[in-house]
Amino acid sequence: MAQDSNVVIDHGKSQWSDLWKKEDYLAIWLGFIIIAVCILAYTSFGPKDEFAAKIQAANEIQAAEAAKAPFKTIAWYKAQDDKGKLRGSSTPFGKFAAHWTKKPGAWTSNPLDALMQSEEQAKAKNEKAMPKYEEAKGKAEAALTAAVAAEEAAAGAMFKDTALNEDASAKIKAWRDANKAAGDAKKKTENKAFNLIPSLIGLCVFLALAFGVGIAMMGKNMMEFVQGFTMVFLVAVLAYVLGGQAISKQYGFGAEAWGVVLGMLIANTVGTPKWVLPSCQVEFFIKTGLVLLGAEVLFNKIVAIGIPGIFVAWVVTPIVIVVTYAFGQTILKMPSRTLNIVISADMSVCGTSAAIATAAACRAKKEELTLSIGLSLVFTAIMMIAMPAFIKAVGMPEVLGGAWMGGTIDSTGAVAAAGAFLGQKAMYVAATIKMIQNVMIGVTAFCVALYWVTKVEATETGHTVGAGEIWHRFPKFVLGFIAASIMFSILDQGMGKDLGDAVMEHGIVRGGTRLLRDWFFALSFAAIGLSTNFRELAKYFKGGKPVILYVCGQSFNLALTLAMAYVMFYVVFPEITAKI
Repeated sequence: MAQDSNVVIDHGKSQWSDLWKKEDYLAIWLGFIIIAVCILAYTSFGPKDEFAAKIQAANEIQAAEAAKAPFKTIAWYKAQDDKGKLRGSSTPFGKFAAHWTKKPGAWTSNPLDALMQSEEQAKAKNEKAMPKYEEAKGKAEAALTAAVAAEEAAAGAMFKDTALNEDASAKIKAWRDANKAAGDAKKKTENKAFNLIPSLIGLCVFLALAFGVGIAMMGKNMMEFVQGFTMVFLVAVLAYVLGGQAISKQYGFGAEAWGVVLGMLIANTVGTPKWVLPSCQVEFFIKTGLVLLGAEVLFNKIVAIGIPGIFVAWVVTPIVIVVTYAFGQTILKMPSRTLNIVISADMSVCGTSAAIATAAACRAKKEELTLSIGLSLVFTAIMMIAMPAFIKAVGMPEVLGGAWMGGTIDSTGAVAAAGAFLGQKAMYVAATIKMIQNVMIGVTAFCVALYWVTKVEATETGHTVGAGEIWHRFPKFVLGFIAASIMFSILDQGMGKDLGDAVMEHGIVRGGTRLLRDWFFALSFAAIGLSTNFRELAKYFKGGKPVILYVCGQSFNLALTLAMAYVMFYVVFPEITAKI
């Protein structure tokens, strides 16, 4: 016991210096500096007040129209469109942030198309898309003319003729559909010349310095980190380029998977140069990204889906973790408990993010974390394609399909993409369920740290420990994730839906934190690949137990999530489902 007490005392002595010397805390500081800059840029020094005045004017129009007619009028929708055009990302700061963090784009046959486009190429694309836009524009104008005539007829009857009201409502809906199609077609006529190479160089320098300062504060060599960072960044850029290829996008093989694959190819063929390895700061990159991810987990969006979504995300997830871990220990007899729990958390919560947090809580080996993430990326790509196809084939309702995918596909981005295959409603439900599930990152990390210290390690060593060791083991960056989630939820709630969408969602998040969060994740995957040696992983694949564990655990997850989603959305709370 005396030895354990000393451990706690040592932790207590170092806790204050940990705030500026330990990776977890530095990830929080860097994340919140980015968050603070974005909040100030879009609120105190940004368009918040201007947007609020325009939203109020639009709301007054909508209130007057709602009082006048029993259906949403043309003026009501035009006011709604005016609010939708208010986006923080379209402000000078938003354009500046987007320019310097822009990722390589889509391409089909020439990879250079992802990095640059000439004036001639842009003009050719616009000219090719113009006929379809003109056609769509004509249909929208005709639909608007018909809608105006129908609404005037309904107004002439003082909105008391049910048949005229229904006709006007139908004509207005047809106009809305045609107007959306015209808007989509117009975007394809707005291609511009670009060259991403200068901005990518600038971003590389910025990120090298930002993380380099943190490396120096941890007592490591900043110059060694900066020197090798260029190669890590280059692999991340190439991963984005390959992920943007048409066939690659079609099959869901995105930048995350390409980053790992490219890095592993380099590491296990020519070998990763020794001067690059100090820059492969996998956990520092992704922990900072996870702090920024907290800005996207908003409580009001969790409430929007309601109790059914909470049951799917918060009840199924812990059951799957516990059952999968128990299966690995009792049936498969996995020799590594840490590998077992990391795979279980990775597969059941939200992939890489949960794996990083869980690995930190149980002190899993780097190779075990890499193996778990690799399995997750492979099966995520498969499920992203297979699940929407299966859901469509069997005629499953969109809400049920979205909830099923949101609770089982590991990556947040893959969930949204898979949901989009089914439709807007499925995408919304899937993304929201995954957002609710992301809250489990912190809970899982804490529970694993508690269990590992008090049960697993206590059994192995014969020593018990106090709360100090549990706190020391708990991954502190999770606190930044939770704090960001709470802070952004409060800000979003205070602004209201319209202003929150304009300033928070389409400003601070999409015009700031998410732009860098995506890059931090890309860097982490590139670093994982570059620092992975197949020979070191081989011993963990003996008997194929990790793959068996993942497949069996995910199969159980799929069955339980589908059953829970059906019961909650269609049996217990069908009235909530009807409103989605």
